[in-house]
Amino acid sequence: MNSLLLNCDIGESFGPWTMGLDAEVMPYIDCANIACGFHASDPSTMRKTVALAVSHGVRIGAHPGYPDLVGFGRRALDCSPQEVEDLLLYQIGALEALCRSQGTRVSYVKPHGALYQDMMRKPQILRAVLRAVASYDQGLPLMLMSTRDNRAAQAIGDEFGIGLWFEAFADRAYDAAGFLVARSQPGAVHHDSEAIVGQAVTLAKGEALRASDGSALPLQAQTLCVHGDNAGSVAAVRRIRQAFDALAQA
Repeated sequence: MNSLLLNCDIGESFGPWTMGLDAEVMPYIDCANIACGFHASDPSTMRKTVALAVSHGVRIGAHPGYPDLVGFGRRALDCSPQEVEDLLLYQIGALEALCRSQGTRVSYVKPHGALYQDMMRKPQILRAVLRAVASYDQGLPLMLMSTRDNRAAQAIGDEFGIGLWFEAFADRAYDAAGFLVARSQPGAVHHDSEAIVGQAVTLAKGEALRASDGSALPLQAQTLCVHGDNAGSVAAVRRIRQAFDALAQA
């Protein structure tokens, strides 16, 4: 069995608008990817989310995105590599200040949404992200998507001396290359809790998933992304945690 860390995108509320059941999901996760104000969140939400993570002993990761509150960071922006580096440093630094005020630190970085997807498909964007992380703190790992072949990404990570945490998803469908099926496509997101828990257990056992074309898809990952958007997703996360605990004891 792989010892997969459960990570969750969190702290994505904004002002009076609430997104996600952060307090409900926090007890079951290992890593909290806290939004840094560009795609979602605000200083007060960030501070409260840091405090919630600290109270549960959960690792805190910076979750920076493109400056796109209206599109929730899911729209790709035509940013230069230098602009990507700058916006990463700005957002990591903002979260770090709120962490330090509460006696903790940012412990990894996971880009959000369209920036995450661009990082995976454009080596110049991945290098910009890694350059920002390395210049901030070379000891911070970068979380990125595990695909069928991680060698190119690993080589770029090695260029900058940055550790990589490869990530898999419990509730998303994959194509044959190991990339996520676009949300616009039917079946891209799993909503059935049995399917979500089953995919999580398959990954934890190191077994191959079934890609959208029917082929076997092996994924090597250190962490599993889960979501706490609603009561059903929180229940699925709880079941995944219980399943992982049972596998560890078997």
